[in-house]
Amino acid sequence: MHPPKFTNWLSRTSSWAFSLYAIMAAFCTYSCMYAFRKPFAVATFSDLSLWGIDYKIWLITAQVFGYTLSKFLGIKIVSEMSGNRRAISILILIGIAGLALLLFAIVPPPYNIPFLFLNGLPLGMVWGLVFSYLEGRKLTEILGAGLSISFIFSSGFVKTVGAWVMLDWGVSNLWMPFVTGMLFVLPLLFFVWMLNQLPPPTREDEQLRTKRKPMNKAERREFLRLFAPGIILLVVAYTFLTAFRDFRDNFAREIWISLGYGDDVAIYTETEVPIALAVLLIMGLLMLIKSNTKALNTYHLLIGFGFLLVGASTFAFEQAWISPSVWMTLVGLGLYLGYVPFNSILFDRLLAAFKYAGTAGFLIYVADSFGYLGSVAVLFYKNFGQSELSWLHFFINSAYVMTFVGSALMILSMVYFRQRAAQWQREREEIPVTAHQEIIV
Repeated sequence: MHPPKFTNWLSRTSSWAFSLYAIMAAFCTYSCMYAFRKPFAVATFSDLSLWGIDYKIWLITAQVFGYTLSKFLGIKIVSEMSGNRRAISILILIGIAGLALLLFAIVPPPYNIPFLFLNGLPLGMVWGLVFSYLEGRKLTEILGAGLSISFIFSSGFVKTVGAWVMLDWGVSNLWMPFVTGMLFVLPLLFFVWMLNQLPPPTREDEQLRTKRKPMNKAERREFLRLFAPGIILLVVAYTFLTAFRDFRDNFAREIWISLGYGDDVAIYTETEVPIALAVLLIMGLLMLIKSNTKALNTYHLLIGFGFLLVGASTFAFEQAWISPSVWMTLVGLGLYLGYVPFNSILFDRLLAAFKYAGTAGFLIYVADSFGYLGSVAVLFYKNFGQSELSWLHFFINSAYVMTFVGSALMILSMVYFRQRAAQWQREREEIPVTAHQEIIV
């Protein structure tokens, strides 16, 4: 139950004060979650292998399998989650992940691999629960952008913390993930409390962005039936983004070593912070677009531009026109210009453009579940199909594939939704409004 005085203050305060509070609460909550998921990626585990396969590949695959399964579970759990259960659910899920890290440290290799699966299994649902506090508001653009930069900034930040824990404290590869997570427990409790004080969307929010509500199984199937071609195009594009982003994130250490930055533990944060700030600025500016239909088209163009930036910057790097650090920054910028809208505002604007009452979390989890399947597929393809390629060259080749395929998919998706919007308008004029459609007055 919200403290009345504090909730009333958040309801009455200015839009900017509310935005700053909500962004801080959501950003910091998700950043704390990252401390339980990503620090192990900074360890190389170069002295370990299993059945001739790099031990780190086993660990990443196990965690990603758990994370992928979590996304499929989240389609139902997050979509149907009521507001009064979200905060305690976030804490329970992260607590389970922390316990898995403890067992990972205690149990000797290779028997500790399943605990990385158990670590990823609950964490995949945290994003949807945090975002559910922010969706369906007139300020969702800036709130979603603020939340989304958490996985840009925190991915580098927790790796820096993990590297520091190993180098300065002498903590081993196996214990480092658990120790790093424990450093974030108290901040996590505080920021989840902050997040849980947010009042629900106002009537004005509902008028501008359509009412948000849980969706049961029948409602989810109906939505997919109505928009299947466009959703498929978007999900495939997002699968390429997720696989590429996950590879860059999980093997950042190996890529930076190949580029000559192996001893620079701050490089992870130094390259990600400019990306986070640029994405936040761009997403904040798009909040100025009032028309949901125009905004949906603009996001398609922005994501397509992000795909092209990845390929263009990679070509520039190969021609020695830019330095490795500039290249990694530009690749990250292009990547997150596509990845962030999918995780925060693209589906929110899609619901609003078609005046469809539901939850963006459902669509985010449909995309995420297949996205992480793609991430697993890339890991296996690299290990068994392209094992002779270095991490760096595989990363470069993947950048070109993602650029050409992803940009084409976004063009097709934009054409589909433009045509579907015209058809939708004709249907609304001919038949009564269904229970899921909201007329904006």
